Amino acid sequence: MRPTHRRLAATAAGLVLLPVALVGCGLTGGGDEPAAKPERAPAEEAATRSRERVQAYLDAMTAKDVAAGRSQLCALLHEGFDLGATGPNGDFADHFEVPEAAITDVRSGPRGQEVSVSVAVTAGKRKITRPLVFTVTRDGGDWCIAGEVPGGAPPAGPTPAGVVPSPAS
Repeated sequence: MRPTHRRLAATAAGLVLLPVALVGCGLTGGGDEPAAKPERAPAEEAATRSRERVQAYLDAMTAKDVAAGRSQLCALLHEGFDLGATGPNGDFADHFEVPEAAITDVRSGPRGQEVSVSVAVTAGKRKITRPLVFTVTRDGGDWCIAGEVPGGAPPAGPTPAGVVPSPAS
């Protein structure tokens, strides 16, 4: 069977248009640069940003810098923080000192990143160490602390990559 003139013309037209179609798909291997890779994976970025926010809050507690502590919180928590931060049981109460605080674990949770910490608090001669869990989330384009509760998740096996328990400055 001999190809007809129409069949040859259709095949030739298809071959002429093939490079144009492949350019649209990015398959031509032309001078286009490959797509830029993100600097880090979203999960890694979330863990890093969460750790930074909580460490800044712990540093603020240690330094008794109420404004720096408040700036780490999501806007929804500001009013409650203002009412209780320096009160008798607040994180920034005058009679409490925070000689050491360390991040012990960072993991994904149902409402954001959960950052477990161990905080040593002294009041007079009495010293206690308490576990806390901070929930850190994105609020718009920024990361912020969305919650703080007593307790802590025990580390699940080895410390995740990039998470090193560190004392507060």
